Amino acid sequence: EHAHLGTLVRYADDFVVMCDTAEQCEEAERVVREILEGELGLELHPEKTRRVELTEGKEGFDFLGCHLHKRMSGRIWEKYGRRRYYLQRWPSQSAMKRVRQRIHELTSRRWNWVKDLRVLIRNLNPVLRGWGNYFRTGNAAKKFNQLDTYVYQRLRRFLVKRKGRNLKAGEFRKWDRDFFWSLGLHRLRGTVRYPGTA
Repeated sequence: EHAHLGTLVRYADDFVVMCDTAEQCEEAERVVREILEGELGLELHPEKTRRVELTEGKEGFDFLGCHLHKRMSGRIWEKYGRRRYYLQRWPSQSAMKRVRQRIHELTSRRWNWVKDLRVLIRNLNPVLRGWGNYFRTGNAAKKFNQLDTYVYQRLRRFLVKRKGRNLKAGEFRKWDRDFFWSLGLHRLRGTVRYPGTA
């Protein structure tokens, strides 16, 4: 009955309605409110409910932990001199914050009793794999690199604090990315799969 207004994408109690015009968007919001409030006795979340104009990358929005935003294709611009925008998605700021907090917990001082760093890495890996698998289809390469760097810095910091005054000259330089990867640390870099290849 209301399909002409746009496309509804829903997961549990979160949903997005995608419309072609501002008029359709206005009408779709009115219909959604009518159904939710009038027929189901529910209310739209005031902070989560907003209209977003995706045209030419003007705005973006968060949905299910992803940030969605239109970006101009540099390749098409260089080759044909035409502006063409494509919808891209990557982990939202809140998703990045949550995973950083978890990594921080798993590399904090309370783990100082751990003698073998591989124990810490074994605890980190399921978090990194699970998070990476959820976000790996899309445009998350930059965010994956940022998180790899954060994990590496946290592990280095953990070792420095644990060693304290016993840290030998030059030891710090040995703890590079390859050192942690050789101990089995899961690497997010290079695991992104674009929709056509996923």
